[in-house]
Amino acid sequence: MAGTGKIRTPTRAEGWFLALAVIGALAWSGIDPTDRLTWLLEVIWVMVGLPLVAWAWGRFPLTRLLCWLLAIHAVILIYGGAHTYAETPLGLWFKDSFDLARNHYDRLGHFAQGFVPAILARELLLRKTPLQVGGWLFYLVCAAALSFSAFFEFIEWWAALAWGGEADAFLATQGDVWDTQWDMFLALCGAVLSLLLLSRVHDRQLGLQRG
Repeated sequence: MAGTGKIRTPTRAEGWFLALAVIGALAWSGIDPTDRLTWLLEVIWVMVGLPLVAWAWGRFPLTRLLCWLLAIHAVILIYGGAHTYAETPLGLWFKDSFDLARNHYDRLGHFAQGFVPAILARELLLRKTPLQVGGWLFYLVCAAALSFSAFFEFIEWWAALAWGGEADAFLATQGDVWDTQWDMFLALCGAVLSLLLLSRVHDRQLGLQRG
């Protein structure tokens, strides 16, 4: 890759739409969540992330692709926080419809935990470091997504130590002794798939020109 053009960001109307959609979903989720502690632990990322993006926008606007992905990820977190991941109506519908052993909404959440942060890490690395498109970028993005997933598992562990049984809804293991390993594996799968599917689109929105 050679040369950098203008970064494609959301239109003003599009940006407001995404921000208000996330804020609206967050407000809805906080009215009467199934478990208040779980809700807070799940949506705290949105509460911190949205103001941070808004604060930094003048100096570091994000690509249109990344903004949409972050908004979708926020809604996934908010929905899971409102109902707890083990009791989400959508996950229960899939469980009953396909005769599954568990509510798999948390699997979706951890897949998204790799899929979306992969593009965030990719954008930060390409815009803030000398790193260029290639094998090292692919590896470091996947490593960043996997390390973030592992850090989230630490947070679940610390929550269990701090709140004991009150954190069970946040852990959402549903009796699976391999839940932690599945969570990190799915985050890694999400990161790899995200890079394979979206890298070219991301490059165009970053204004990267092929040499």
